[in-house]
Amino acid sequence: MTAYWTVSYAVLMTTKGTTGRVVRIDDETWADYEKACAEKGVARATDIRMYVVREVAAWRRRQRDINAAKNIAES
Repeated sequence: MTAYWTVSYAVLMTTKGTTGRVVRIDDETWADYEKACAEKGVARATDIRMYVVREVAAWRRRQRDINAAKNIAES
């Protein structure tokens, strides 16, 4: 079964087949972020993806540790 929803924001497919996300960042900050990323030699999208991957990995580790502590406490 396939479900479709109407959303009030743009959902774009990127060339890599992942869903594009829309974020709200003021123009001045976005322009300066482009400069900061250029100094690091990465695209803004790449930098954002790397940040999100790091944050999710850290969150998953915390969740794993919490669940391990619960298992130990219950045994």
